[in-house]
Amino acid sequence: MDTSESSTEEPEADPASRERPERTRRRWAMDTRPLRRPAYRRLWASTIVTAVGSQLTAVAVPKQVYDLTGSSAWVGYASFAGLLPMVVFALWGGAIADTVDRRTLLLVTNTGIAVTSVLFWIQALIGLDSVAVLMVLLALQQAFFGLNAPARNASIARLVPEDELAAANALGSTVMQTGLVAGPLLAGALIPVIGLAELYLIDAVALCVAVWAVARLPALPPLKAVAKRRAGIREIAEGFRYIALHKVLLLSFLADVIAMVLGMPRALFPQLAAETYGSYGEGLALGLLFAAIPVGAVAGGLFSGTFSRVRRHGWMVIGAVVVWGLAIAGFGLTTTLWIAVAFLVVAGVADMVSMVFRGAILLSAATDEMRGRMQGVFTVVVAGGPRLADVLHGTAGSAFGPRAAVTGGGLLVVVAMLALAVTVPALRRYRI
Repeated sequence: MDTSESSTEEPEADPASRERPERTRRRWAMDTRPLRRPAYRRLWASTIVTAVGSQLTAVAVPKQVYDLTGSSAWVGYASFAGLLPMVVFALWGGAIADTVDRRTLLLVTNTGIAVTSVLFWIQALIGLDSVAVLMVLLALQQAFFGLNAPARNASIARLVPEDELAAANALGSTVMQTGLVAGPLLAGALIPVIGLAELYLIDAVALCVAVWAVARLPALPPLKAVAKRRAGIREIAEGFRYIALHKVLLLSFLADVIAMVLGMPRALFPQLAAETYGSYGEGLALGLLFAAIPVGAVAGGLFSGTFSRVRRHGWMVIGAVVVWGLAIAGFGLTTTLWIAVAFLVVAGVADMVSMVFRGAILLSAATDEMRGRMQGVFTVVVAGGPRLADVLHGTAGSAFGPRAAVTGGGLLVVVAMLALAVTVPALRRYRI
């Protein structure tokens, strides 16, 4: 047998060696395992189209209010008009989500949000010029959002297995954070070209796409018979009792309160942009400060493969909140804009990690019949914490100066989180 020809051939590459770089890349890139599941993919796709669209309305409403009144105070009043119904209906919506088919609830509430966007478009198109109408529509839309969010978040645990919950939360949070960056930028570019009315219309169309995607989800009825259960104050109170009895759930909420109330410095961004970073250009500095945390969160989501498979969820929450606090303290200490932005980007990455694992804990540690109510409380905490932080940091900034307030807040986050982890071991012991 002549072996000379075969001896000069290149050896065939080992298939395992070809797969190894791909496997390594998957380990650090975004963890997309949940997207292999059609039902979750549809829910996630509906989030993509609404993430940017909702931000168009979030920009258009305060812009229209300011154009009508010339007052920033009225812009603040309009924001508060949306906060109260969102809080009330998020708690109630959580109780409803535990008693009905969650897919049906998502269809009704997404349709309601779409209809309010159409009404926003109509009032702008006909030039109604009524701040009262804007505030009523905003309150109505936020009420529908409050009903929608608990059902949407609670449904995830029925669409993906437990070991993919962190990855699913990372995918959803990344899309939402991308919307926070891209939506306002797109709105700023489109307002001079097409006007406010068309921004509302784009949001309405996007929401119609979301309704179509939700309609294709499987039915998501309660796993246990709940025909006699109502969704009232008694059931909402049961949710709070459930949190009190399950320490890991309570601690996950407290971790978010610590991070956001003590360490979210956005109320001081305008003052810092004017006084500390004014030499770089006040407008540029302000834009970079507001964009930095969402940019960091998006970056964290894009590389979620580096952490989404970790099973010690409690330690990940503790570590992420501590890193958030250190990054915020570092931000307060620097007077160089680009270093400040870098610290905020790091804080955004830490915030994404915290969101991913806190969300996974809520979905895995709670039983299905309580998940809606847990997500209702989660929605309230996420929405209310930064607003309390605005009051706290604004007051502290006026009393001690903005940099001292920011640095002190960041250090308080670290101390409070470590103290909580040491004194109550349930969170650091939690794993899936």
